[in-house]
Amino acid sequence: MLRIGHGYDVHRLVEGRKLVLGGVEIPHERGLLGHSDADVLTHAIMDALLGAAALGDLGSHFPDSDEKYRGADSIELLRRVAAMLAERGFRLCNADCTVLAQEPRLAGHIHQMCLRLAAALGVDAGKINVKATTEEGLGFTGSGEGIAAHAVVLLEA
Repeated sequence: MLRIGHGYDVHRLVEGRKLVLGGVEIPHERGLLGHSDADVLTHAIMDALLGAAALGDLGSHFPDSDEKYRGADSIELLRRVAAMLAERGFRLCNADCTVLAQEPRLAGHIHQMCLRLAAALGVDAGKINVKATTEEGLGFTGSGEGIAAHAVVLLEA
């Protein structure tokens, strides 16, 4: 049986935070604001995985009202989601993801993101695809106010 899931996340860019995307720290003068490390790419993937498995969403498993998740490493949370799926007999067929960011340019970091995400999920890096796009100056991502990410996953049960 095949199951598809879609995930989306967005966070505001602010001074004084590290920018982490796909588990990779990206050099930039601003980072994403959030309760955890605010890694929008990894969060979108987790929501897609949980959705495909009908296991709710990220907030139901790792609520931002719980102090134990303050500053949490999203790659570690992704490992936990992968374990939840494995316990229920799900295997990842593939993940296709898009990061929407006017800046910084991400092309030089995408390969490392794919490697980090694949390692956390326990799959071959060829099952993970990450793309980045600007929004031509339009909207909150285009104006540089924030970064968003979409992820689509296919699971096999």
